[in-house]
Amino acid sequence: MRNAECKEGCRKASDPPLQFRTPHSTFRTLTVTHPPLVPVIVGPTAVGKTAVAAAWAECESITVVSADARQVYRGLDIGTAKPSGALLARVPHLGLDVVEPGERYSAGRFARDAAQWVGEIRAAGRQPVVVGGTGLYVRALAEGLFHEPPLDPARRERLRVWAAALTPARLAHWAARLDRRFAGGGRQRAGRAVEVALLTGRGLSWWQEHARETGAMRPWYIQLTLPRDVLHRRIAQRVDEMLAAGLVDELRRVLATGVAPHAPGLDGVGYREVAAMLAGRLPERDLRQAIVVATRRYAKRQETWFRHQLRGETGKGKGETGNVWTLDATESPDVLAVRIAARWQAVTFPLSPFPIPRR
Repeated sequence: MRNAECKEGCRKASDPPLQFRTPHSTFRTLTVTHPPLVPVIVGPTAVGKTAVAAAWAECESITVVSADARQVYRGLDIGTAKPSGALLARVPHLGLDVVEPGERYSAGRFARDAAQWVGEIRAAGRQPVVVGGTGLYVRALAEGLFHEPPLDPARRERLRVWAAALTPARLAHWAARLDRRFAGGGRQRAGRAVEVALLTGRGLSWWQEHARETGAMRPWYIQLTLPRDVLHRRIAQRVDEMLAAGLVDELRRVLATGVAPHAPGLDGVGYREVAAMLAGRLPERDLRQAIVVATRRYAKRQETWFRHQLRGETGKGKGETGNVWTLDATESPDVLAVRIAARWQAVTFPLSPFPIPRR
């Protein structure tokens, strides 16, 4: 239908599914449903995703769905760079403080939770915006969950005991040997890859590719990037700010509640290094540099993941490729937000290629 023929203007992303009557029948109705188009701001840690989303909220009524595997844990605020209380009062966020640090939270659980959050946000008349650097979370929400194969509980428990005795590097080594497409990550992710490969005979990447369901949304990726030297300066500045804000004391408080140093929530950059220092395995004078180096490596893995997973073989160029729009984040968040808001309007309310007839 031409835009000029639509009495109420263009359809919005929040409109209900279209219904078409099939010919020669007044009793059968065909409903064509597409997952909603949802903007997704991705990029490496410290690139400025939160600041851009906050600036966008000045232009549009958005609610952020956090796709960050560390911000789901309660009590871990400084080391995960959670939004400030002032920002949360101004811009609603979902996906923060979901579980305790000792509890596991998977990409599959995030996809189920986030699909519900996106629906609730749209039902409230607001625009959901997914923001985060955990690629597996984003992919699970956008492309759908895979049908997890049945795993024998007894053998699974024996594997977990065995894996717990390995260092993170050794566990990652086994994960890469058993699944050549293992993309790296923390102890929890590596242990999961080893578990699935040994108990099913196929790598986790195979299951994710061949047993996938339909995603809960159609993603419109906004990938923020920075020159390497600029990103490294921002990382160093963020580490300094975290240490000055009390990162070490934050972990001390969490451990004092009975959470183990190797708990799932503490298997992340920053907390691992502080835990090593508190245990006497890392000199205090080396803490800052250890966190900076680990964060740089993590950011590099994130950039590699987004470069290959979002674009596939077509992602070697810059700018816009399909549903991925790459933006240089050296510009201010306000400038970027204005550009994003304008492009989003163009994507959701495209101009009609047909001239409007004069009356």
